[in-house]
Amino acid sequence: QVQLVETGGGLVQAGDSLRLSCGASGCTLYKLAVGWFRQAPGKEREFVAAIDWSGQRLFYADSVKGRFTISRDNDNTEGYLQMNSLKPEDTAVYYCGAAIGMKYSNTFNDLTKYDYWGQGPQVTVSS
Repeated sequence: QVQLVETGGGLVQAGDSLRLSCGASGCTLYKLAVGWFRQAPGKEREFVAAIDWSGQRLFYADSVKGRFTISRDNDNTEGYLQMNSLKPEDTAVYYCGAAIGMKYSNTFNDLTKYDYWGQGPQVTVSS
């Protein structure tokens, strides 16, 4: 069983940056796609960004393109979400997900296709 652990949430002002990290407790992210989703109060969980197991393919929601960058380290120990130019509407709980064998482009933004989830740090952006 893969347990994902996220770090890096917090309270920032609009325009600031934050970096979220996602690691797998007791194992690595080898051969796992990593995705970030977020859920604001009263809203459904929505796709933010994803990266395939090789790090070659990246996917972003339109709302974060040009501001957020997803990456993973070469040792497959952690995935990252660099968030720049944060806006109040980015306020949400951010969840890291990992998926086994994900390869089709139309699946990376589908939260039902992910096998493991982290606990979700809170990101709050004040205006």
